[in-house]
Amino acid sequence: MCGIAGFSTKNYEQLNEPGLVRMGNAIAHRGPDAHGEYLDEQVGLCHRRLSILDLSDAGKQPMFSDDNSIVIVFNGEIYNFLELKEELVKQGVTFRSGTDTEVIIRLYEKYGTDCLNMLNGMFAFALWDTNTKKLLIARDRLGKKPLYYYTETAEYTEAAESQSSEGKNSFTKFAFASEIKALLTLPDVKKEIRLDAVHDFFAYQYIPDPKSIFQHVHKLPPAHYMVIENNQFSIHKYWDLSFAQTNEDSEKENVERLRHLISETTKRRMISDVPLGAFLSGGVDSSGVVATMSSLSDTPVKTCTIAFDNKKYNEAEFAKSVAEQYKTDHHELLVHQNVADTLENIVSYFDEPFADPSLVPTFFVSELARQKVTVAIAGDGGDEVFAGYEKYAGDDLENKLRNRFPNWLRRGVFPSVSKLFSLVNISVFRRASNLLNSLSVSPAMGFYITNSFISDRDWKRLIKPEIKSELDTYHPSSVTLEKYAEADGNDHLSKILYTDMKTYLTGGILVKVDRMSMANSLEVRAPILDKEVIEFSASLPSNMKYRDKEKKYILKEAFKPFLSDDILYRKKMGFSVPLAQWFREEIKEIAQHYLIDELIGLKTVFKESQITTLWDEHLSGKKDHATVLWSMLMFEMWWQRYMHKNN
Repeated sequence: MCGIAGFSTKNYEQLNEPGLVRMGNAIAHRGPDAHGEYLDEQVGLCHRRLSILDLSDAGKQPMFSDDNSIVIVFNGEIYNFLELKEELVKQGVTFRSGTDTEVIIRLYEKYGTDCLNMLNGMFAFALWDTNTKKLLIARDRLGKKPLYYYTETAEYTEAAESQSSEGKNSFTKFAFASEIKALLTLPDVKKEIRLDAVHDFFAYQYIPDPKSIFQHVHKLPPAHYMVIENNQFSIHKYWDLSFAQTNEDSEKENVERLRHLISETTKRRMISDVPLGAFLSGGVDSSGVVATMSSLSDTPVKTCTIAFDNKKYNEAEFAKSVAEQYKTDHHELLVHQNVADTLENIVSYFDEPFADPSLVPTFFVSELARQKVTVAIAGDGGDEVFAGYEKYAGDDLENKLRNRFPNWLRRGVFPSVSKLFSLVNISVFRRASNLLNSLSVSPAMGFYITNSFISDRDWKRLIKPEIKSELDTYHPSSVTLEKYAEADGNDHLSKILYTDMKTYLTGGILVKVDRMSMANSLEVRAPILDKEVIEFSASLPSNMKYRDKEKKYILKEAFKPFLSDDILYRKKMGFSVPLAQWFREEIKEIAQHYLIDELIGLKTVFKESQITTLWDEHLSGKKDHATVLWSMLMFEMWWQRYMHKNN
């Protein structure tokens, strides 16, 4: 794993090699082992290296083709690089190193941008072709590795700044990086905030692609590449996930196929020239991956888990059970008093607001793992790929209810009753209000309402009138509705799985894992998120993923020979944290400081009196506002680090 950055020297003529070094230093945590820079009259490229494969100088970057006409900086891992290399060798291609980076260069020389479809892995890279004078920037299929770009145009328009079609877009300035903080080292960088991104953040707890919190900074969408030449760029999609084809094999055949796939994808991810281990939460996904690793390893697998004092959130006993079963070299860390002490440091690794509370345990388990290994294998993706969340079960039930009521009742009566129920300050009435509201709209909109972290009612009560006016025509549901409409599945579950993979997985789960692991210079690999596994899952009928209220049905069947029923069928806990308790105890002091005593950023968007009311009601135990308070705390901490004039 590494960090990359660069810019068009035509637009940043005042920048030289020290400017590239500054960009690289800003993301040094992504690659502490080495750095390298390349600068010519048209582009500047820099690389920070975390050595994983071929630890010799032959793996240093930027890396060049034999004739020096192609230069690449690469972040990630290509898991099928050995197969690709073998095929190229058969064609007479020679290699100077044992790296996957060189394989990309050789593939590009033969196939151009078509080589992207051949790569199976996690990656973001920039490749400068001096022959064509084109800069190619690409990102992996799911967005496991980040890629941000900064543009300025002569006259700002959102269409010109963030084009996702294949049209060409002119710019006056262009730069890219693995993280926004590297872009912020550029001279005269503009940091105007997008209000629609603020609304997105409070609705989703993250900012969906291709937006960022900044007007001029964008995310290259997963499965896309950019071509930059002559002060213009174009963006192209090279892959998408299809749920259209139905797998007609028997259940037994599919279970065996999935078991084999996970074994193969895990085996690929165990290739490393540095110490390797695993995250083990005691849930189905991580336990299944550890069981698979143990079957492939001659030595005990190093496993790491975190524990909480609060039994409601503590899975450590289940992790310990799996560790004992497979005789792993197990390590456990209790997360308690150091949460508040570490929170500001954790937030500093997110260059825009991000509020998934599981970022905290993810940071600590990454910190623990890095003390033992350089690469950790994780069970990420099982819930999104195989329908493991409670929300899928709830949404399935909701959709069945929706189909039982006539349109005139759902659309004509339910909204009015929902509004009446919302006026009653009792939890059962509020839940009923939310349900009726969801039933009154389309399945896609219902999915958004059920899973949004802030209701329209609460948002309107919190925001200032002038902000409400500016956002009058925008609603965060457009993100969900757009992806749901793009899905080609034949049933509702397929459509919401596609939607979540394009939004929550990419913008939430993978961002969290990347930032928290890279904060500790740790590489994390996820076998379940292999291209072959997700395409196989998408081909399956929905009832093989969610059957008779059993979530992740086929994945559990695949892991059945290796895991006990206590692991397979216990109630899902997830990587959650005791937020409500934290605000009243562990993080009360730091939250009071940011949300009440030294409030700065939030009051540009929200009414200060409403923030105080939420805080007082939560501390008194009158209401549980932990979720929105956490989002507010993350926003305020981000603001004071990135937007305050003293920073």
